[in-house]
Amino acid sequence: MSHYLVELYTPNAAWRTLSTALRQQFIASIVQAMGQLSEMGVEIVALGQTAQEIDCPTTHEFVGIWRFSTPEARKALLAGIKASGWYTYFDHINASCDNDTFASHLHQLETC
Repeated sequence: MSHYLVELYTPNAAWRTLSTALRQQFIASIVQAMGQLSEMGVEIVALGQTAQEIDCPTTHEFVGIWRFSTPEARKALLAGIKASGWYTYFDHINASCDNDTFASHLHQLETC
């Protein structure tokens, strides 16, 4: 079974006031950490700017979608995000789920 995480995030005032050199240093630390996480079964599905020309778009500027082989890998990524200081620089929201079938999901909706 696959496990997923969707992140929505927007740079905040703390990020916008960082110098270019400090931003580059922060990004370099993220790149280094990602190398270790990919070995644990962390897979990037999609990263990018959010589309605004769709129905009911988010106000967040960026999206990250991740797939994991185990819940522990998802936990490791979330721990790494927190430890990196990411939440200091980005207004951020997470949503996570396990892969389920369409029929099972419809049943979940019916019974909630």
